Amino acid sequence: MYTEHFGLREPPFGITPDTSYFFSSPRSQEALNTLLVAVRNGEGFIKITGEVGTGKTLLCRKFMDMLGEDFVTAYIPNPYLEPRTLMLALADELELQLEKDVDQHQMLKSITQRLVDLAQKGKRVVLCLDEAQAIPVESLEALRLLTNLETEKRKLLQIVLFGQPELDHNLALDSIRQLAQRITFHYHLGPLSKDDLDYYISHRLRVAGFGGARLFSKAAVAKLYDASRGVPRLANILAHKALMLCYGEGKPQVGAKHVAHAARDTIASRRRVVWPWVAGASALAAAVAGLTLVLVR
Repeated sequence: MYTEHFGLREPPFGITPDTSYFFSSPRSQEALNTLLVAVRNGEGFIKITGEVGTGKTLLCRKFMDMLGEDFVTAYIPNPYLEPRTLMLALADELELQLEKDVDQHQMLKSITQRLVDLAQKGKRVVLCLDEAQAIPVESLEALRLLTNLETEKRKLLQIVLFGQPELDHNLALDSIRQLAQRITFHYHLGPLSKDDLDYYISHRLRVAGFGGARLFSKAAVAKLYDASRGVPRLANILAHKALMLCYGEGKPQVGAKHVAHAARDTIASRRRVVWPWVAGASALAAAVAGLTLVLVR
């Protein structure tokens, strides 16, 4: 749509996690370092929390990409599963072929044997659970029991929980206090600072092929920070819309007004009833009209 106009190979602000766009802000790099140190030390449970849109899933994928050949990773993106189904999902990630009517004992025995086989080959197994705040308490307890499996030197299974702050409330329950006590490494992933957001925008533009000077003016970045509160996912949505508006006007640089229009369409419509929504919708409608004129020319 606007990629050719701005000299881009692809849209730079997609919300699908793509490790090629991973941005090493101080916080994300600290979180990644925490994960790498923890798994290499053989810790049983590791926890990463963060508000919605702060980049937990992207961090998870970057982390798994960096583990190397000595590790086998299992990834469950939606762990809202009762204990048996969660164990079946783990078995599937470990490439175990189980009978449909396998009982609990045989399933756990098969998983244990698979973990032992991998350990004998010098492999470490890391299970990453995204959206971990949704894991039922009973399933959390089942995971804790799995981490009891160990050789004389290390755990057979390490588990990393990625979740929203609600995960901490779940772990505070008295019924699973034994699990909470086993989390020796943890990190809270916060939003970007204003300066980091400026670098973040530039980083994503460079990855997408932009070779110019400054595509988002300083005023635009300041407005983007105010509107997104430094949350990467929200910043991506606003930046994408701002680029659309800028392209619709045939401008070479995104200004504060483009971000302001994008923000009204994206944020204020959720807080007010009619007028801001109309203003934002009108702005985007004008952008679409502008796009049409550009294409016709």
